[in-house]
Amino acid sequence: MNFSETLKLAFSQIWAHKLRSFLTLLGMIIGVTAFMVVLSLIQGFNSYVDEKIAGIGSNSFSIRRFDPFNDFKDSDTIAAAQRRNKDLTLDEMEYIQTRAQLIDKIGARAGGSRTQVKRGTQVLEDIGVSGAEPIVADIENIDIADGRFYTDTENDAAMRVAFVGADVADKLFPYGGAVGGEIYIRGVPYRIVGVARAKGTVFGQPQDNFIMAPLKTYGSQFGGFIRNRGLYFVVKAKSDKFFKDAVDEARVLMRSKRKLGYLEKDNFGIITPDAITGIRDRLLGTISIVILAVPSIALIVGAIVIMNIMLVAVTERTREIGIRKSMGARQVDILRQFLFESSILSAIGGFIGLLIALAIGVIVSRLFIPTQISLFSAIIAIGVSAAVGIMAGLFPAWKAARLDPIEALRAD
Repeated sequence: MNFSETLKLAFSQIWAHKLRSFLTLLGMIIGVTAFMVVLSLIQGFNSYVDEKIAGIGSNSFSIRRFDPFNDFKDSDTIAAAQRRNKDLTLDEMEYIQTRAQLIDKIGARAGGSRTQVKRGTQVLEDIGVSGAEPIVADIENIDIADGRFYTDTENDAAMRVAFVGADVADKLFPYGGAVGGEIYIRGVPYRIVGVARAKGTVFGQPQDNFIMAPLKTYGSQFGGFIRNRGLYFVVKAKSDKFFKDAVDEARVLMRSKRKLGYLEKDNFGIITPDAITGIRDRLLGTISIVILAVPSIALIVGAIVIMNIMLVAVTERTREIGIRKSMGARQVDILRQFLFESSILSAIGGFIGLLIALAIGVIVSRLFIPTQISLFSAIIAIGVSAAVGIMAGLFPAWKAARLDPIEALRAD
C-alpha cells in the first residue's frame, strides 16, 4: 500500500467517526492552545523589552540616584542606599559633560508628578507630568506625530510650553488642533508645541497619558527636583564600539565629582540595556520553564486520550485488520495506517489550537499586554503535536500490526 492510499484510508476512518475524532482532538486543542498562549505572552514581553531598548538606543544608558538591581534587593540594602545615595544635581551633569571624551550627548530628566489637567470644561485627572531637557528627545528617539519638541531657548527661559501624549491631545482636543492650543496644569496655562505618536497600552497601562515640560519650567512650577521629582541623566555614547568605555568613564567622573574613595561603594546607579535584559533573563529564565511546564501537562493528557481512543479503535476494527491481512496487507501497512490516523488527529488538533491561540493573542494584545507567536514557534507547535500523536499511536499501531489474521477474522 502506497503513501497516498494510506493517507486516504486514515482520513476516511477519521471522517467516519466524526464525534469520536472531535473528542479526541479536544485534548490536543486545549493543550496546544494553553501552551502557545503562554509562550506568546513570554515572547511578547521579551520583544517589548527589546523594542524599548532599541527605541532608546543600544548605546544609551542612564545615571540615577539608585541602582534598582543592587540597591533594592531587600529592606537592608534599601535603607543603606537611602542613607548613602544623594540626589543628582545639574552641576554633576555639567561636570560629566565638560570632561567626558566618549560621551556624545547627555541630558537631564526629572521624575514625574501626577496632577490634574484642564482645557475649558474638560478635566483629566492623574496625568503624569515630567520635566526634561530638549536634548532628551534626541537621546531617547522620541517619536513626534505633530508639531515639534520644545527648544533650548524655551527651556532656558523656563517658558510654559508642553509636549503631550496622544491620549491627552485626543481627549482635550477631540476635533484636532492640539498644537498651539492652551491647557492648564495645576491652574497654570501651558501652550502645546508637539504631540507624541501613539503607543497604545502595555500591561494594561496607557502609554500616551503624559505631558513633558522644559526642565527649568518643571522645576520652578512643581517645587524643585526633590523626592519623586529628583533628577536623573540620560546619556548616549559616541558609538556602540565605545559603549562600555563610556559607561566606565561616566562612573569614574561621578565618583570623582562626589570624591568617593577607592574602597567606597558607588552612591549612584548606572542602568544599561545589558542590565535590563540581564535582569529580565534572570527573572524569566526559570519562571518561563515552570510556566510552560503547566500547559505541557495538557499536551500529555491529550496524548493519553489519543492513545486510549486508538486502542479502542484497534479493538473495534479487529475483523477489518484480519481481512486486510488475509488480502496481503503487511504488518508495516497496518502499523503505518494507525500511525497516520493518530498523527493526523494530533496535527489537526495542533493547527486548530494554534488558530485559537492566535485569536486569543490578538485580544490580549489589544486589551492588556503585547503577545507574539513567531513563524518558527507556529511550525514547531504543529510539528510537536504531530510527533505527540505518533508517539501516542505507536503502541496501538504495534498492537494492531501484531494481530494474528486468523484470530482477527474470528472476531465478532
